[in-house]
Amino acid sequence: MPRLRVGLTGGIGMGKSEVSRRLVQHGAVLIDSDALAREVVEPGTPGLAAIVAEFGDGVLLPDGALDREALGAIVFADAAKLKALNAITHPLIGARGQELLEAAPDDAVVVYDVPLLAENGLKPLYDVVIVVDVPEELQIERLTQRRGMTEEAARARIAAQATREQRRAIADHVIDNSGTLEDLHARVDELWATL
Repeated sequence: MPRLRVGLTGGIGMGKSEVSRRLVQHGAVLIDSDALAREVVEPGTPGLAAIVAEFGDGVLLPDGALDREALGAIVFADAAKLKALNAITHPLIGARGQELLEAAPDDAVVVYDVPLLAENGLKPLYDVVIVVDVPEELQIERLTQRRGMTEEAARARIAAQATREQRRAIADHVIDNSGTLEDLHARVDELWATL
């Protein structure tokens, strides 16, 4: 059986990371796009050198690492600069993801943890798309209680992402995470048996 490519997504505070951990426990190979985005701009990488060449030394911390806050202040205020950053990082992230895919066993279930899968129209890249879902009020409760966000900040972050309906529309499987951790694990275990 060839490698099965699974896209895993869900809004902030919905439990996507816990689902990916559980799938890895079952034997899935995880490719985490957020982790890759950090990896390709570590000190000494061509990615970081290209960012400094584009945006200047002001995006570096004293230790030579990327100052994400400084870079964010630049790119999120200017669409052209965000596009320039994406032109640097996206090909590097894609290439690293491809390396990890090719290193996976031939019969692996490869889970791509992709926060913006719906927003970026990436469904065609995967054999199966899994969406982790909870009602918005529970999402806000989790963000305020577990991450210390204000309700206003939580609502703003949610509003900046795809809607529940947009994510559900691209899903082959929806995992409801509105119950306990045990409930979630049981749902993931059932799903794993079908993959």
